[in-house]
Amino acid sequence: MTLASRLSTAANTGQIDDSQEKFKIISSNLAVVQVQATVVGLLAALASLLLGAVSREELDWAKVALLCTSSVITAFLAAFALGMLMVCIVIGARKFGVNPDNIATPIAASLGDLITLSILALISSFFYRHRDTWYLMPLVCIGFMALTPLWILIAKQNPPVMKILKFGWFPIILAMVISSFGGLILSKTISRHQYKGMAVLTPIICGVGGNLVAIQTSRISTFLHMWSIPGVLPLQMKRFWPNPCSTFCSSEINSVSARVLLFLVIPGHLIFYYLIYLVEDKSMTNSKIFVLLYLVASLIQVIILLYLAEVMVRLIWHQALDPDNHCIPYLTGLGDLLGTGLLALCFLLDWFLRSKAESAGFLELASVPP
Repeated sequence: MTLASRLSTAANTGQIDDSQEKFKIISSNLAVVQVQATVVGLLAALASLLLGAVSREELDWAKVALLCTSSVITAFLAAFALGMLMVCIVIGARKFGVNPDNIATPIAASLGDLITLSILALISSFFYRHRDTWYLMPLVCIGFMALTPLWILIAKQNPPVMKILKFGWFPIILAMVISSFGGLILSKTISRHQYKGMAVLTPIICGVGGNLVAIQTSRISTFLHMWSIPGVLPLQMKRFWPNPCSTFCSSEINSVSARVLLFLVIPGHLIFYYLIYLVEDKSMTNSKIFVLLYLVASLIQVIILLYLAEVMVRLIWHQALDPDNHCIPYLTGLGDLLGTGLLALCFLLDWFLRSKAESAGFLELASVPP
């Protein structure tokens, strides 16, 4: 998603109009993403193991090797596939005069989960079948990590992109940690009967929130790159903590886009909920109270994220940093945590209200004379 946002900004500011410059920008950005994917893939596996240890799961070294290898290779392949797709989308959007901010980032967010989970399933199944070959997994994992110096060498041809390798790790790693807390909430609730349907709806509420805030962040970042210089905020964005009313109700271009994105929340979730209900009838609740709670929760999630996007982009830009690299990881990580937490709260409130209604109905029935 950070790659999509960076390429969209480069396209909107005319940096990829020159063929030679285009090749340098694209190759260096793809190389940086491969380094980030390899390292963060390994860290994600270690984070999963740590969360397993917190949950008092037994540590199996064969499982550790399987998880680390599968995670590194999946991150590497998914980043490469999505990276090439983002390049094609941004160049195509530029060619046809469409703003890539509105296309590339949400596609990266939407396809990211699908492609990553599909590759993870295939890779982990393959290595699980060959788990008796003890040297295979460590050898493959080390081989993929040994490519890291090559990617760094390619990235060095573009000094601004090299800054990402030096200073861009903290946002991605912290975002991974924040998202992991959302995963912990999911793992604690998914097996309980009052949270029936949690596993199906979690990717939807997290995905929609992440999509919308990524679009807004990318658009604000492009606006700043076009009309200002790093470290200097435009006159209309001088306040670090803007009034929420000005964020959603003013006539400024970023406020208009925030309103449009906000208006997409309810219809989008209703469509997704209906489609899931048709496909997964038995794993979904048909409670009207829950649907109402779910829509309110999704609206609260997106309002918080869009406001935080406005605040965070201003603070990051004021520090002369690129919001494309520093804001999107934090906001999507927060989106996962907020979405999972609010969804769990919806299930809990729905279960509590239904239990109260059932007990009230039972008491009323018991009080009727024979």
